[in-house]
Parts: sequence; C-alpha cells; structure tokens
Amino acid sequence: MAENQIGQLLDSLGVTAELDDGDMPVDAHVLLRVVKADGTTSLVKAVSESLDWITLLGMLTAALKIENDGYVSAREED
Repeated sequence: MAENQIGQLLDSLGVTAELDDGDMPVDAHVLLRVVKADGTTSLVKAVSESLDWITLLGMLTAALKIENDGYVSAREED
C-alpha cells in the first residue's frame, strides 16, 4: 500500500467547499469510499499532517451534528 497526495483525486471527484474570502483552511479529515481491484468496497481515512487526535475527534463530532441537524452559521442565528 502506498501513500498518495489526494488533492487531484478530490478535484476529479468534484469535491468542493464553500469558503469566504480570507478563510484559511488549516486541517482536513477525508473519508474515501474505495472499490478495490477485487471488487470489494472499503473506507480509507486521510488526515492533514498537523491534525491532532483531539481536533480530529471534535471535527468528527461536528460533522455528525451538521449531517444530522444541518449547518447554521453563527451569523444566520441572529
């Protein structure tokens, strides 16, 4: 198994993110569904080099909350 940079792969899959001008992404957690050569399907996790486990756990928890409840920007709550 080899490690690969996945930026171009994400581009080819059409992955996008809504960012405001001046936003600076600092960490990433990516979950890929992969079809293996033998036809089986698996999940592969990738994280940015600087992502520590506690921030990862927080990001996962937030992702579940967003998926379950929808995203509301703090600016939209007013």
